[in-house]
Amino acid sequence: MHVTAGDVVSVEYVIRLEDEQVIDTTVGEAPLVYTHGQHEILRGLEAGLEGMAIGAAKRVTVMPVDGYGERHPEGLFEVRRDRVPVEAQRVGAKLETTAPDGRVVFPYVAEIKPEVIVLDLNHPLAGKTLVFDVRVIDIEREGSLGAEEIAPAKKGES
Repeated sequence: MHVTAGDVVSVEYVIRLEDEQVIDTTVGEAPLVYTHGQHEILRGLEAGLEGMAIGAAKRVTVMPVDGYGERHPEGLFEVRRDRVPVEAQRVGAKLETTAPDGRVVFPYVAEIKPEVIVLDLNHPLAGKTLVFDVRVIDIEREGSLGAEEIAPAKKGES
């Protein structure tokens, strides 16, 4: 069985930046489970998983355009320091606020200046090439059994 549209796929992964720095992994934890072809995961990763078999492993490189997109300078904005809680006045701190149009947004602190704090609405991985080491754990297709559901009969069972 190979990964195709509509399959529920379980994947183990390690995500690295181009310099090999590990930024996330499911190894030793629950796998990522998604429905193939439903755009639930990064477009570049989904394309790399297409056609893989249960147990297959490979390295998939995802360029920014097929990952979290390019960085956009208009995603940066400055706010007065007194508008940011003291405990969040550190680079990398994640915040939650309401945009002028009423949407809830989740900027992070990109830079701290003497009078203002620079917030960034870009995804932290925007503009970065991501390298995934992936292994397909299971594939479930409507009307069929996945690998984890099939077990050999024990002696004496029929």
